[in-house]
Amino acid sequence: MSRENVEIVRAAFDALNGADTDAVLKDAAPDFELDWSRAMGPQRGVFGRDEALGLLREFDEPWESVRREADEFIEAGEQVVTPFTSHHRGRDGIEVQARGTLAWAIHNGAITRVTYYQERQEAVEAAGLRE
Repeated sequence: MSRENVEIVRAAFDALNGADTDAVLKDAAPDFELDWSRAMGPQRGVFGRDEALGLLREFDEPWESVRREADEFIEAGEQVVTPFTSHHRGRDGIEVQARGTLAWAIHNGAITRVTYYQERQEAVEAAGLRE
C-alpha cells in the first residue's frame, strides 16, 4: 500500500503547484484534519478540510508565485513523510525559500491527516521511523 500512498501524496503536490487548490485534497477523507499547530505565525491550529483549503488560499494569495517541491517521499506504513522546499516570489520580485516537512496519514486510499513539522527528524520519528 505504501507505493499507492506515495502516488496520492505526489498528486497532492502536483495540485498545489498547478494552482488547483481544491484538487489538493481530492483524496481527503470527509473527516480530514490539517495539523498546523507546529507552524510559525498566527495561523496555527488543527483545521478541517474547508478551513485547510481556505488557509492555503489565504497563504498563497499575496505571492506572485508559489512552488512547493517534495525533496523526497519517505514511506512509513500508512504514512508518507515529505520534507519539502517552498519557493515564493513576491510581487516586487523578491524571492524567498522555506523548508518544512509534512507527514501524510493515509487510510484505505484517503488522506486522513497532514501534520506540519519544522524539522525532518521530528516528522520521521513521529511516523515511527529511525534514521
